Amino acid sequence: MPDALPGWAPLALTIVNPSADHRTVDDPLSASRAPLEPDAVGHRYDVLVVGGGPAGSSCAYWLAEAGWDVALCEKKVFPREKTCGDGLTPRAVRQIADMGIEGSLSGAHRYDGLRANAYGKSLELSWPDHPTFPSYGYVITRHDLDGIVNDRAAKAGATIWQGTEAVAPLLEEDATPRGAGGGLRACRGALVREKATGETRQIAARYVVVADGSNSRFGRALGTTRDRNQPMGMALRTYYRSPGHDRPFIESFLDLRDGSGQVVPGYGWIFPLGDGRVNAGVGLLSTDRRWKGVNTATLMERFVAWAPREWELTPQNCLGPATGGKLPMGLAIGPKVGPTTLVVGDAAGTINPFNGEGIAYGYESGRLAAASLGEALSGDGPEALSSYERRLDEAWGLYYRVARAFIRMISNPELMALCVGSGMYSESLMGWLLKIMANLLRPDETGPAEAAYRALALVARMTPEGP
Repeated sequence: MPDALPGWAPLALTIVNPSADHRTVDDPLSASRAPLEPDAVGHRYDVLVVGGGPAGSSCAYWLAEAGWDVALCEKKVFPREKTCGDGLTPRAVRQIADMGIEGSLSGAHRYDGLRANAYGKSLELSWPDHPTFPSYGYVITRHDLDGIVNDRAAKAGATIWQGTEAVAPLLEEDATPRGAGGGLRACRGALVREKATGETRQIAARYVVVADGSNSRFGRALGTTRDRNQPMGMALRTYYRSPGHDRPFIESFLDLRDGSGQVVPGYGWIFPLGDGRVNAGVGLLSTDRRWKGVNTATLMERFVAWAPREWELTPQNCLGPATGGKLPMGLAIGPKVGPTTLVVGDAAGTINPFNGEGIAYGYESGRLAAASLGEALSGDGPEALSSYERRLDEAWGLYYRVARAFIRMISNPELMALCVGSGMYSESLMGWLLKIMANLLRPDETGPAEAAYRALALVARMTPEGP
């Protein structure tokens, strides 16, 4: 089954614009076009992107780099705080490098892999060698990272409006909901409000990309809903001063426990930032009703109290209150395509159910959307937008189905304890699991991890999904 392995192939693409002077992504920033002037009366952009996080900025960058007339509105002003674990895996680093801005991360903390902790044992697992992805990651706050990527889109030629919220879509007259799976409402722009002045105006566009996050108001106005049978993550994090701020591994704690001492399907983490701080938090992954009432604040309190003393996660070292939210996963939000609209990133539920990673999949979904939009703008018309769903499925469809099955399995506390407890006695087994969960399987060889994934994928294909 050569198609059973997830890989990079669906993302190795060129954004089409036959009328533009094509530049490569390796061009220096100084060679990029200056941003377009704000829209004049009657101007219509090729694409309007709603939201300037990883998915929105990535989409805007790839479209602008190909020469399309793209605008992006972001309700916040960069830099701004954003709740996140702040870890960039090799998949995310690849996207950063492809956009030509890895050099901007020179001040970020570079790390070598994951240190897994559970049941009194610890294993240091380096990122695997891979023909496509690097064998390292970074830890950098979203406060710093998102502005870098958004600025890259601007330097590539995108028109960026910060502090500008898209408050409502401009719907076509016949833009009625099409029902589940039938597509989004047709949209030709947005009514936006400048936060500084309160003034509103309309921005017109041939196509609109929805990238305003997991609680997407704009997406819901166009008809998106979440499939409640699919995984939902809940996470909470805060920052601490810590002597472990510059360790070469990010750390996960796989025997996270609830108030009764029972292991829950999730993990605690401590990610070193290299600047005197660490990001510490808890994440709960579940499709099982028994975990819906678990309080993440309580999990956080217990995790911090239990964390190894050498990290010094004390009240005196805490740098602020914990913040968090819900994380729709596994492509759980849809529809993702309409006559003139696409949904990307957290607004489409692209987070990896295996590990709660969202940044890489935000970048990748924005890039996939840009490819379909490039085809539409190059003459294929709105029908080309349907290729976005195909690209998502080729990139992650089967992989996410395997992940959803995995989450259902570990929602059973006995199975969770058995899997983690047994795995911690085998470094090779945990290394295989890291490759699978981080989506770093090699397409050019069949090792134990790849063979194990193919077996899981076969079972997932044959097993019907349901509540």
